[in-house]
Amino acid sequence: MDLFEVMRTRRSIRKYKSQMVDDELIKKIFQMVRHAPSAHNAQPWKFVVVRDEEKKRKIAQYCNNQKFIHEAPVVVVACGLPDESQANIGNWISAFVVDVSIATTYLMLAAWSFGLGTCWIGNFNEDKIKEVLGLGDDVRIVAITPLGYPDESPEPTGRKNLSEIMAFEGFD
Repeated sequence: MDLFEVMRTRRSIRKYKSQMVDDELIKKIFQMVRHAPSAHNAQPWKFVVVRDEEKKRKIAQYCNNQKFIHEAPVVVVACGLPDESQANIGNWISAFVVDVSIATTYLMLAAWSFGLGTCWIGNFNEDKIKEVLGLGDDVRIVAITPLGYPDESPEPTGRKNLSEIMAFEGFD
């Protein structure tokens, strides 16, 4: 699948087959993640790949009880390393948040290109999940995604018209 097809067809998947995802395939995905851009090329991220059933169950519980997260064969926790980030964006956001978000998007697109589904999860109790994974205070969780073979074919969602999302030279 070419890049434009991947970007056009990727959907959030909330139902997964029980089929395990091979380690080599996960490594291929993360080979692409390594190429995500970051401020000053700091790459202030680390991804925790979780397969342990009890840890996945707890992660789903701490994601507002979204059960489908636990039902995926893999859960990926995208972590930011603020101490490794060397920049801020404007005066209001640490660059590591944007950097990890970009890298997570690379993960999601790469996964889709290999036939795997994901779903960006932003509703979670960071402290509880850090506790489950044994993460220290120097780590911030930016996003979570289940990862697995889709067991659904979601319909395309409506998209805004181009004129609603862009403008030349300033807002109209």
